[in-house]
Amino acid sequence: MKLSPSPACRSALALGLALAHPALALTVGFSQVGAESGWRTANTSSIKAEAAKRQVTLRFSDAQQKQENQIKALRSFVAQGVDVIAFSPVVETGWEPVLREIKQAGIPVVLTDRAVAVSDPGLFATFIGSDFVEEGRRAGRWLAQKTGGKAVIAELVGTPGSAPAIDRKKGFEEILGAHPEMKIVLSQSGDFTRAKGKEVMEAFLKSPQGRQVTALFAHNDDMALGAIQAIEEAGLKPGQDIIIVSIDGVRDAFVAMAAGKLNCSVECNPLIGPQLFDLAAAVAAGQPVPHRVPVAEGVYDQSQAAAALPNRQY
Repeated sequence: MKLSPSPACRSALALGLALAHPALALTVGFSQVGAESGWRTANTSSIKAEAAKRQVTLRFSDAQQKQENQIKALRSFVAQGVDVIAFSPVVETGWEPVLREIKQAGIPVVLTDRAVAVSDPGLFATFIGSDFVEEGRRAGRWLAQKTGGKAVIAELVGTPGSAPAIDRKKGFEEILGAHPEMKIVLSQSGDFTRAKGKEVMEAFLKSPQGRQVTALFAHNDDMALGAIQAIEEAGLKPGQDIIIVSIDGVRDAFVAMAAGKLNCSVECNPLIGPQLFDLAAAVAAGQPVPHRVPVAEGVYDQSQAAAALPNRQY
């Protein structure tokens, strides 16, 4: 079941944690996936800015989308004796050995943005992030309504093995199950990057099935933006000849929606710095926290883009 506390409850939780630990000096080790998208850049900026604001000592490591780099960074954080370790895992599996080492060292772990698949949920204190399955459902519902339940779909998948790629696909296909005239005919990873999204979409459009495509589902905005370039270079009109729905809600997606080239973006909020350090302060102090903390998000289509664009923070 998706946890959906009201905004008031979320604010009360954040305020309560902050007031409980106002002067707690923290050293936090954070391993980021990389800088593969505008979303990720905004996520990193939110975390660094909040750490500076709170005078938290932040040991930051960029994994460059490689799990081995993250595991090395996590072990380095243990050796440095940080108070809390936080990370956004590149993929879901392969974390148990290092997480057990961290637990043995007595350092609490906060997962951000992406979950891990482990046999013991006690290997991490809490997970703050989006419900990726629901994001996929939201994209599917929007597309079903937009197309009247009839679409020949190309799909740009995220990094193979990553939680958002697995879950967004699952949620989207769940909705397609109720709409037999909506079919995915092409599906390939664009690795969450704009360049790869463009490359894969170019290949799609050159294939016999690609010429029949009426809709595109991209697992993130950056891949959709790359695909828009490919669609235009193929002499087609993105947003008209091919209806496009993607996920993240980055500023460039709103610009594309306002221009009529992207039809819908399902928000995945990257600005989690305040919530992250509220949780870090609490777990460092040995306070109980929810095992799953959701992020508030919405769905935006092109009719809302121009009005919403001035207020986008990422």
